[in-house]
Amino acid sequence: MDKIYHVKKWMPKSPVKITVPGSKSITNRALMLSAMSNCTCMLDGVLFSDDSRAFLSCLLNLGFDVKIDEDTKQVTIQGTGGIIPKSNAVINVRSAGTAARFLTVMLAFAGGDYEMQSSVQMAKRPMQPLLSILEAAGAEIEYLGEKGHFPFMLHAHDLKFSDVTIDTSLSSQFASALLMAGCLLPEGLALTMTGSRTSGSYIRMTLSMMEQFGVCFSEKMNENGEKTYNIPGKQEFGVSRFLIEPDLSGAAYFYSLAPLFGIDVLVRNVHPDSLQGDIKYVELLSKLGGSLQDTEEGLWLKGSGITHFAGQTVDMKNYSDQSMTFAVVSVFADTVTEIVNIGHIRFQETDRMAAIINELTRMGIRCEEIPEKEGIRIYPGRPGPALIHTYEDHRMAMAFTLAGMKSDGIYIDDPGCCAKTFENYFELIDSLYET
Repeated sequence: MDKIYHVKKWMPKSPVKITVPGSKSITNRALMLSAMSNCTCMLDGVLFSDDSRAFLSCLLNLGFDVKIDEDTKQVTIQGTGGIIPKSNAVINVRSAGTAARFLTVMLAFAGGDYEMQSSVQMAKRPMQPLLSILEAAGAEIEYLGEKGHFPFMLHAHDLKFSDVTIDTSLSSQFASALLMAGCLLPEGLALTMTGSRTSGSYIRMTLSMMEQFGVCFSEKMNENGEKTYNIPGKQEFGVSRFLIEPDLSGAAYFYSLAPLFGIDVLVRNVHPDSLQGDIKYVELLSKLGGSLQDTEEGLWLKGSGITHFAGQTVDMKNYSDQSMTFAVVSVFADTVTEIVNIGHIRFQETDRMAAIINELTRMGIRCEEIPEKEGIRIYPGRPGPALIHTYEDHRMAMAFTLAGMKSDGIYIDDPGCCAKTFENYFELIDSLYET
């Protein structure tokens, strides 16, 4: 792909029907649960992207029997019941945050000696809360760069755990990793979650998938209102086949076309009962003047007839991956929009709070931080020509493409960064101009 993508102004001629790849979040959880299970599992609808290929590469380097068919979007994994085939190996999680957090805990709980490598981008992202828990339990971590970050050597043998507490405010991936891998410990794990996202969408997804794979757990509330999950150790579990949903994060960019252009949009095989928290974003879009209609083919967002919409004040804590998307949509609202409780996005692929403000400002749109609400305020405006910086962040590239479809002169720098989760995104965007 070219290093710069010119977004052409779009004039829709008909309703949009689109097919998006499988969910990254579900794919990587399914890969981990399948590898830990006691049976052979075929995964259907697998996302193939930089992140999922990184996870698959790590499993192969660890000696797992993995059969990959990208044409049919299938992966078959022979589970090993919590035993890592190679107890001494080198893996590289690249830029995949889920692989980084999930595999670190899985390998530590299973035991062994591992060299954990990553991309420069992932080396900047936080790991300290998780690594501190492992070190307190007896793991030896030899940092090969900055303390608390990738890369490092992991030496884990017979870790000793009592009750573990994890703060979910920085990243819910830490809690998800501990929840899924808890069954590998001989005595199991009692995990107490604190912080702002103890009941967030990704935690709910993890627990639901554990249930579907047959992992047993129980939960109770303590006197402080905190939830503790008890995961029994050395469980036998697994399923022979598992279907991965379409990626709602990817679908969100196309659903956003409904209010922006006043058209109807269907994403195939998306339904309201999705495991993914970003279904809340689709519901948010429907409140801008449209309606939702579930069909056998997929979920329609009926936006035909929308000619304008009001700005919103919305808490996006539990579906913050769409903060950038809604920020761009809000530019075309009639009134001011506030997106609140998204302070944690500063610590993701890039400082997404700063990135949103920088790039909206670059287009001539007034945008400011609201520190007391951990959010941003976007004022309506007409975007001017700009080269959008993407900060190696796939979601910045995909979200700001929407601005270019409404306004002339928008260019996306480094469009190839979308390969992290949605490598044919711009092919699908181009296909819209052909219908």
